[in-house]
Amino acid sequence: MDALETLRRLMPPTCESGTSVDWARLSESWGKEFPDDYRQFIEMYGAGTIENFLVVVKPGPKGESPEQETGVMFNETATAEYLWTDARRSPELADVAPELIAWGGDESADLLCWDASDDDPGRWPVLVYNRGKALWSRYDCGMVEFLVRILRADFDERPLSDLSLWGKESATFLTSSEEERRLKAGLDPWTGEPDSYAGMYGD
Repeated sequence: MDALETLRRLMPPTCESGTSVDWARLSESWGKEFPDDYRQFIEMYGAGTIENFLVVVKPGPKGESPEQETGVMFNETATAEYLWTDARRSPELADVAPELIAWGGDESADLLCWDASDDDPGRWPVLVYNRGKALWSRYDCGMVEFLVRILRADFDERPLSDLSLWGKESATFLTSSEEERRLKAGLDPWTGEPDSYAGMYGD
């Protein structure tokens, strides 16, 4: 069973992806093809949030305006580049000069990136900035496998600052549009239970 199918079992999609990506434009902008597992994740799930904690950002071209939704990837990458120069690194990163591209972040202000230095995107490791430790670490797996291993608590040490996803086994992923739809229906988006405050969500 490949990592994406394992993730689908741990985190069944709740709706259509709804995330349209011009992959050719994206690759031209960054000067890189993007990993297949990431492309498949976006096609299956879309951009959105896992358990109201970890955000997988919408793929966006390099240099987009920060006011645009697709600019989040570029902005988070710029933040990661700044933090790289200003934070501690685990021993395996001591002499590394990565090409960072951010693909996610969480409520603890951790950042999740690739080191996109390799010409083969299938070999890009995940680099995590753990805000709680102010430390960069490398994980030699793809983005989807990384999420699977977080949900299964399958690393020697917890990569993220918070326990919210660690060993959860069963998780919910919502796109922003699905989260909004549930709120407007008067539901807590993450439990599905009626929420008298949720119905007050405005347009």
